[in-house]
Formats: sequence, C-alpha cells, structure tokens
Amino acid sequence: MDEVYLEKIKQKALEEHIPIIMDDTLQIIADILKTNKPKKMLEIGTAVGYSAICFSKYLDKEATIDTIERDEERVKEAITNISKLGLEHKIHIYSGDAVDVLPTLTEKYDAIFIDAAKGKYPFFLKESERLLNKNGIIFADNILYKGYVMSDYNKHKQRTAVRNLREYIKEVTENPNYETKIIEVGDGLAITRKTL
Repeated sequence: MDEVYLEKIKQKALEEHIPIIMDDTLQIIADILKTNKPKKMLEIGTAVGYSAICFSKYLDKEATIDTIERDEERVKEAITNISKLGLEHKIHIYSGDAVDVLPTLTEKYDAIFIDAAKGKYPFFLKESERLLNKNGIIFADNILYKGYVMSDYNKHKQRTAVRNLREYIKEVTENPNYETKIIEVGDGLAITRKTL
C-alpha cells in the first residue's frame, strides 16, 4: 500500500473538513479486524474512501468491502483514490443514499462500519441486523456525538440526531442478541457483536 498517497488523502480531507475516521478510532477497529479477519465488510458512509482503504489493510487478501455514499462528488473522489491504490477488486462503492441502498442488499457481512447520517443510526442498525452474520461485529462511529448523547443536551438543531443516537445505544445495550462496548475514543465508538 502506498502510505504516502494514503496520507495525502487524509490531509486533503482534513483541509476540506470532510469527516474521516480519527486515528485512535481506526487503531481500535484495526486491532479487532486483524484478530477477527472478516471476509466481507460493509461500510455505511464512504466519504472519500479513506476508512475503507485503511480497513482493507487489515482484512484477508481475498476479503472485500462494500461501501455506500450518497454524495456524488465524494463518490468520484473515492473511486479515484481506490483505483490509484489498485484496490478496485477489493472495495466496491454503491452510489446512493444508504436508506435506499441497504434494503436492496442481500449478502451477509462479518463486519459493518456505520459512519453516516447520525439521525438514521436506528435504521442503519435494523438493516445491519439483517445483513450481519452470527458473531459479526458492528462498529458505530461518532456514537457520543460531541458529548451531547450522554449529557442533558436538548437544543433544537441537533435534537433528532441526539435522540436517535440514544435510541441506537439503548437497542444495542439492552438487546439480548448483542454484546456491546462503548468506548470514549474519538467522538465515541460503539462495538457490537451479534451473539445469536
């Protein structure tokens, strides 16, 4: 992997304020991927392809990643980045809104990474449950959302996102089919294993 080009993707995204996975969050996910070796991974929220490219380093040689992105400009940039690194055989992008794309998917995944519209996390969880293999893992990034989720924050602007993230946490921590850890890393990471 061309680490210099990967670093360029990261720096450009940061300069343009495109949200990408934080280093400490990536490190935790990387360690889990290296141990569990998923054969097939789904990412909800591609942005410019940075996280999918990073994840691909920790999967088996034959493993593949499907990733969904609704912003057409970002899809184009992600395709360029993925092909510059020669990963077209490994990473496949679905262009469209995850709310529309997810219900059309029928394959099963060993790992799912959620990093898209915060207000849609409960919907993403419902679809992930259907698409996840037993013992599969769901990573939900930004789950604590600037600390709002665990505080008494109730301002109108982010109210829906905060309420839906709380609903996501409630479901993954109270559902007997899941084992969940919430880690205060980056903007919060929920790691959920499907046990049934």
